[in-house]
Amino acid sequence: MTDEDDILRYDKMVENALRSVVRTAIEEVIENDDGSGGMLGDHHFYITFLTDYTGVKIPDYLRDRYPGEMTIVLQYQFSDLYVDDERMQVTLSFNDVPEKLVVPLAAISIFADPSVNFALQFQPLNEAMDEEDAILQELPDGDDEPDPNGTGGGGSSDKMGEVISLDHFRKK
Repeated sequence: MTDEDDILRYDKMVENALRSVVRTAIEEVIENDDGSGGMLGDHHFYITFLTDYTGVKIPDYLRDRYPGEMTIVLQYQFSDLYVDDERMQVTLSFNDVPEKLVVPLAAISIFADPSVNFALQFQPLNEAMDEEDAILQELPDGDDEPDPNGTGGGGSSDKMGEVISLDHFRKK
């Protein structure tokens, strides 16, 4: 067993636990549906999700209009609301055209119910995050080649270091 195998990823555990709050809240709405096509009481959900996340199914014109992220509101007029351990789906009207949206729970970046001043913000749980972890592990730590000048790093002593943006490695 390596050192990496015994690392408990509490950050991912917490993210998954908080995402279960989203699932449970949606389940409560489904269970208490009175057939009116809206939420009971003053509750309403703002759900922001990554439109380019694997498994997100939205019409192309919405993906073009909302590249990267989109926020939907569940309050008065929605139908076919469904949720399971992996995804939610709902039919919403856009310019009087009903559209079915399928959103993996892992694609949700913000969940809020302003009626009770409640909000959760999530870190992305997608392939891009796993790729970033792999890239960070592959980056040299600067100790590979001793400097002949004895300054502690390889190469020219004029070059202090380089900041590498992970945005370059993310899928667009």
